[in-house]
Amino acid sequence: MNDVSIVEETITFVKETLYNAEGGHDWFHIQRVFNNSLLIAKDEKVDILVVSLGALLHDIADAKFYDGDETIGPKMASTFLKSIGVRPKVISHVVKIVENISFKSSLKNGNSKEKQFSSPEFQVVQDADRLDALGAIGIARAFNYGGYKNRPLYDPNISPNLNMTKSAYKKSTAPTINHFYEKLLLLKNKMNTITGKKLAEERHQYMVNYLEQFYSEWNPLAIKSQV
Repeated sequence: MNDVSIVEETITFVKETLYNAEGGHDWFHIQRVFNNSLLIAKDEKVDILVVSLGALLHDIADAKFYDGDETIGPKMASTFLKSIGVRPKVISHVVKIVENISFKSSLKNGNSKEKQFSSPEFQVVQDADRLDALGAIGIARAFNYGGYKNRPLYDPNISPNLNMTKSAYKKSTAPTINHFYEKLLLLKNKMNTITGKKLAEERHQYMVNYLEQFYSEWNPLAIKSQV
């Protein structure tokens, strides 16, 4: 099977697997990440097959929808890729991307000193995934997931936790607005590629402007910005 056919088979598999998934982690999320990965990859020296498969399979079984089990996604990706005859070296690389791409994987977990995996292909896909957590779509996804989990929009009495460990992040039930400070507003400075950084700037500013408007509507008597 050639690379084009492999990608086409993977697209079909992902569409079927994520049918009726939560709106922020459905096929359309995957499609946006896939397209942004291809855009970013134009300026990077990468294996485009690894980038494509990493983007398409990065959220095939997001741990947050599987009781926090981070092993299901990598196993599902590996099993599928083996079934269509993808080369072992490519499978290994894609699985590493799936295992390490999430934001929580970049957080410290106790005294762990394990070095996080990285590669040019991983950096491209990670930037594309982070871009989808920024801007207008990032805001929509955040509130969609907050609604899915029945979380409050905002509670002035609950401050963002800016020093969360990985385990604390996974267990968080904080209001959706807190998520902006605990993750979304941090992403701009965590981008890997030149293209990713450029694209993140505008989306980041859009979120800053959104928060200004949010607070002005929440408490029109307040004078000082909270952003």
